[in-house]
Amino acid sequence: MGVCAHAQDTRQVTEPKIPDSCVQLPAQLRAMNNMLSPADESKLDTERIQNALDTCKPGMAVELKPSSGNNAFLSGPLEMRTGVTLLVDEGVTLFGSRDARLYEMKGEGVTPGLCGTIAPGTPTVFPAPQRQLKVRGGCRPFISVNAKDVGIMGNGVIDGRGYAKILGKDYSWWEMARRAEPKNERYFNPRMIVASHADGLILYRITLHNSTNYHVSVNNTDGFTAWDVHLQTPTTRGMDARNTDGIDPGSSTNITIAHSWIDNGDDNIAIKTGVSHMTVRDNHFYDGHGMSIGSETYTGDSDLLVDGLTEDHTTSGIRIKSNVTRGGLVHDLVYQNICMKDVANPIAISPYYTNQTTEGFADPKYVGDRIPDYKAITIRNVVDTTPGDVLLAGLDDAHTTEVTLDGVTIEGITPAQVHGRFATVTLGAGGTNLDFSGTTIKGVPSKGAAGSGTAFGCDGKFVPMQ
Repeated sequence: MGVCAHAQDTRQVTEPKIPDSCVQLPAQLRAMNNMLSPADESKLDTERIQNALDTCKPGMAVELKPSSGNNAFLSGPLEMRTGVTLLVDEGVTLFGSRDARLYEMKGEGVTPGLCGTIAPGTPTVFPAPQRQLKVRGGCRPFISVNAKDVGIMGNGVIDGRGYAKILGKDYSWWEMARRAEPKNERYFNPRMIVASHADGLILYRITLHNSTNYHVSVNNTDGFTAWDVHLQTPTTRGMDARNTDGIDPGSSTNITIAHSWIDNGDDNIAIKTGVSHMTVRDNHFYDGHGMSIGSETYTGDSDLLVDGLTEDHTTSGIRIKSNVTRGGLVHDLVYQNICMKDVANPIAISPYYTNQTTEGFADPKYVGDRIPDYKAITIRNVVDTTPGDVLLAGLDDAHTTEVTLDGVTIEGITPAQVHGRFATVTLGAGGTNLDFSGTTIKGVPSKGAAGSGTAFGCDGKFVPMQ
């Protein structure tokens, strides 16, 4: 990766390498059409995989390999160890168990039996701070990373089976998530990969399918790389996979997500609060809610570079979302060389977030003191080949959103599709075809050429999911 003068990961990130194996574990199960037989549900590989991870020498990999026609492993929660890589070979799938009991959180004061259920009692309330239910517990993730220099690699697949009926229940993980939605109730599904204090974490060439909840959540980490990751959920079209975010970093720095393919049931990437120095380079998004920041930004987000992105029928393109119950300062962001098509909201910078898939255009008048404030945002060389709505908004005169547009074209957009207030737009050399005459957005000419003004095109950029 070349050095860019703008905000980005401060590391020099290059393509990762797969380490040598400390042990090769042969598959003992056989999946047909990417499904396990019900008779195999009790044949867990958890213990032998975990033992191998526990005893592997740092700098080496535990390799899951096909054997004698067998191609599958079945496991409950796994915990990674310092310096160890989990390597899933091509043709192999590591499936998550459907037994919610295996994922139960443990410890003093934990309420048993929550995982795989909707919590009883008072539902959560939005947007006010959520009322805490008198329960403590829930689900452990499928793979926990509380160690440094960990890798999850290989050309194989990790499949959380969110579509599958939970053992002993009449609903799947995803069906439960949707049942909880009308009252915004709290429910308990495992996330696929959860990392904390995991400096040096690498995801490389791995395919992630059908997580029951978020696929990758990374927090309190300095140095995280996702390179050539293939994420598709649901894998069966028409299935409903609520809250299956792709990659969500929070409270972390020095992050690179590169050369990856993300197709899922929620935000493709959602940057949570407290993230700085992040690069998102040369990626492809399909189903999902786009390249997002928020909704929590109360400890701030800054120094982001998104360079080289195609978004094909995501609901949003460039999305920054928060409100007065969870907002903060978001600044020094660069989005450039982006192609979109069939995107409902190509650009949505909003302090009005109401927990919806796309942003509303009016202030919902929530009450709070965590104020969204968006500054120093540059959007350069962005083309959407189909029309959609744009929102550029700040909360009030004291919290004006400041954006530079330089070579931004949304083909077929009408003035009625441009929304905004309490925002200042600086026009770069490439200009924009957005018409702000129906808004109160203030347009100002550039004090200097922000870009070359050369044409940016999207021919050949849209390719099928790989």
